[in-house]
Amino acid sequence: MTDPKDDTVGNAFAKLSYLVVDDFENFRLSMRQMLRSCGADKIELVPNASTAIQYCSYNHVDVVLCDYNLGDGKNGQHILEELRHKKLLKRSSLFLMVTAETSKEMVMGAREYQPDAYLTKPINRAMLEKRLSGLITQRNAMLPINREIDRENFPEAISLCLQALTSRPRYKTWLMKTLADLYYQVGDFSHALKIHDDVLAQRDLSWARLGRGKILVATQDYDDAVTTLKDLVAKHPDYMEAYDLLAEALEKQGRPTQAQQILEKAAEHSPNALLRHKHLATLAASNQDMATAADAWRQTVGLGTYSINDSSGHYLALGQALSDLSEGDTSDEGSAQADEALTILRRMEKRFAGQEDVKIRSRIVQSRVHAGQGRMNEAQKALESIGDELGDPDLMDPEAGLDYAKTLFRLDRNEEAKTLLASLATRCQDNPALLQKIENLLDEPVGFRQKLQARSLNRDGIKAFEAGKLDEAVSTFNQALEIVPSHASLNLNLVQVLMKKYQQTPDDQELLQRCEKYLTGMSGLPEQHRQYRRMMSLRKKLEGMMS
Repeated sequence: MTDPKDDTVGNAFAKLSYLVVDDFENFRLSMRQMLRSCGADKIELVPNASTAIQYCSYNHVDVVLCDYNLGDGKNGQHILEELRHKKLLKRSSLFLMVTAETSKEMVMGAREYQPDAYLTKPINRAMLEKRLSGLITQRNAMLPINREIDRENFPEAISLCLQALTSRPRYKTWLMKTLADLYYQVGDFSHALKIHDDVLAQRDLSWARLGRGKILVATQDYDDAVTTLKDLVAKHPDYMEAYDLLAEALEKQGRPTQAQQILEKAAEHSPNALLRHKHLATLAASNQDMATAADAWRQTVGLGTYSINDSSGHYLALGQALSDLSEGDTSDEGSAQADEALTILRRMEKRFAGQEDVKIRSRIVQSRVHAGQGRMNEAQKALESIGDELGDPDLMDPEAGLDYAKTLFRLDRNEEAKTLLASLATRCQDNPALLQKIENLLDEPVGFRQKLQARSLNRDGIKAFEAGKLDEAVSTFNQALEIVPSHASLNLNLVQVLMKKYQQTPDDQELLQRCEKYLTGMSGLPEQHRQYRRMMSLRKKLEGMMS
């Protein structure tokens, strides 16, 4: 490594290329003048995000000075997000966010993508030179390491870090953090953990505690990870990465409700993080909290307007969530949710008109929304509008096929739906997650609220059975089966209770006849179904009781 002290400040500035992004020409010119007076020479001025991103696509830039507010369209956060996403900034490049705004919302949002520094307007030459010279000095000192990281030559980068720890003690914190990250990258978790523990033994630094939590999650030590990360969040409530990792650890522990609560808290602290809202929406939906899921999808869609992470899938998921919430609810609230779903799906069709299957996916959900409001003619028309484009349902994308089957059930085209799902299951035998979704839809081909009601009754029936209240259990399971008559687990739960009753009253042959009726009704249950072995076991047990 060359010693940056050999260079004067002016020479250090002169060797780098600069990009100034601001929508006001006077400010751009002023920044160029200040940079030149510091010794800079290669300076590009651009007025907006699209020009900035295009420039970085074709040119290496060492220092980006970007205003946060750029008028209509993308702001500085969107630029930083896109440059990171497209890997247009090297690790050695510096990104400074320039802003007159210092609201918590702005700072938290921009910080998610880790700018190297903030510069608050108004800016003078002395401030600019002082701030940049320190960053450039560190950049130059660490340049060989960052080059190897950019090349993904992690073993060489590790070697250089170890050398620099003795030759450049001034940068010990940066080197320790980088070294721990590199060990993590190559899967050497024991060395990475030792670095974090050594740092924490001297000072309680947030990055070290986060790094420790990350390694504990990777090594599946979820209890210790949760303890570490909860402590970090409590002490540093603005350290947003800790919330995301804590939620991940809680999910891995099988505590999705607590994970959702953590993400909700994080979204309040930093409301401009699209990917966190997306994670929250997905988690809330899996927790059957469709109201929270819909709110989080709304945020995701809104934040996606100028984001590189925008996706038709976000619009579709919002439409699906609103469809679930509005189904069977013709109150003012239900009607408003249905109207919002239709509006968002039409927007999706326009915004992503060039994407394959967008119109098909949109109309499938639109049909379900209309059906949920009792507008069966409109529901049928929505499907007819894609009749020519739909093609062979058996060849549909699996997720689209599932969605289409769900809509067919709502239109009382049950046999078509079951045939489609059977074909889909055959095609996707090696996809356990999809088979699980198919199984769930076959078991519960009803609306969201009916599903929740049936599941609640099932839980109550199990509690009654475990408490020895068999008549109450029979009654409760029967109520649930009125809602979802094909639900495999519910049918078998009821058979199990009736068998238990028969053991107490062996003269009541009608109990066995009812068991036989329910098991016969399940004769079409596929072998891949989770309840298949249980069904066969109960059938064998019934044969023994009847002989």
